Amino acid sequence: MAQAAGDAAEAAGVPRSLVELVNVRVSQMNGCARCLSVHVPTARDAGIDEAKLHLASVWREAGVFSDAERAALEIAELTTELPVDAARAAYAAGGGAGLSDEQITAIEWIAISIGVFNRISIISGHHALTERFATGAGDAVEN
Repeated sequence: MAQAAGDAAEAAGVPRSLVELVNVRVSQMNGCARCLSVHVPTARDAGIDEAKLHLASVWREAGVFSDAERAALEIAELTTELPVDAARAAYAAGGGAGLSDEQITAIEWIAISIGVFNRISIISGHHALTERFATGAGDAVEN
């Protein structure tokens, strides 16, 4: 599922950095240490700077995210929390930032996919891979 979601994101023109930013935010929301230990270094390797990694949980107030990043984070949160009218809100957020329907759908699938991995890691008791935070270790392990 994760590979298919990643392939759809790539085909829709969603940058890898945006995919990893979504992976980080959803993993934060779900409290998945294992997935964060995988995706924070991967996000860094994909070009997400330290400020954005540190401020992802407060992205609305941070003032450092682009329109597309804010839209993707909004879509990710809507997909994870699933409030009433989530679909309409996701398309409004994405469309307002100039994302295509294909990009919005791909971001939704990325959020769903990482959410599944979060739940598996949490219920399995997986611990954080702290060695992933060493410089240059971002592409050593996939989940």
